[in-house]
Amino acid sequence: MDEIIVGRNPVLEALRAGRPIHKIMLARNASRHGVVAEILHLAQNDGIPVEYVPDAVLQQTGSPKHQGIIACAAAKDYVSLDDLLAVSREKGEPPLYCILDGVEDPQNLGAIIRTAEASGIHGVIIRSRRAAGMTAAVAKASAGAVEYLPVARVVNITQSILTLQKQGIWVAGIDATGNVDYRQLDVTGPFALVIGGEGQGLSELVRKKCDFLARIPMRGKIGSLNASVAAALVMYEAFHQRQHGSGNTP
Repeated sequence: MDEIIVGRNPVLEALRAGRPIHKIMLARNASRHGVVAEILHLAQNDGIPVEYVPDAVLQQTGSPKHQGIIACAAAKDYVSLDDLLAVSREKGEPPLYCILDGVEDPQNLGAIIRTAEASGIHGVIIRSRRAAGMTAAVAKASAGAVEYLPVARVVNITQSILTLQKQGIWVAGIDATGNVDYRQLDVTGPFALVIGGEGQGLSELVRKKCDFLARIPMRGKIGSLNASVAAALVMYEAFHQRQHGSGNTP
């Protein structure tokens, strides 16, 4: 379950200690000076989103001593990109990651993590802003997979893509404009698959940084799939290829 941290000093100390926090809620009428100003500064440095909410929302936590601020601690610690690379080395396999460019629905994130763990993905990379974090709802939707699959939370997805590419990892974005069928990608080597957020898909910057853009063939009138469904298709294609060998690129 999430842990709700209530009050200015408890939230400040949690930030100073490096406690994994996925969201801070601040009353709209709260003072932005003193301790709160330091909290906002630390949150900005750590890429932690801050929501400005009516006081009544904070009252719903059940604590009358919230002092206009609460923090939601992650259900599980995040890891770094270096940690993910270490996981791949420990497995003795070419790196294989799933990058999520702005998936906001906790149910989708949980479902993707569940499929990623089942299909042999080494880790999932999510962004810290305008995206779902590791909440209790995500943990529940993953059916416990969050306990086994490392999740890296980064401020900048495009910079993370560049970091992986410098490590010799190919990056393919799944996008309707892709000029290759996703099943033609050769993901038996070091690879990262990028899934866009609900509605908008891949951001333009992310699309430009990918080595490949691959499409999922569609025959119906609907032009796109749910993010977790699209992720499941490409992750299980990677699983199949690594079991049997397939694909044509790179």
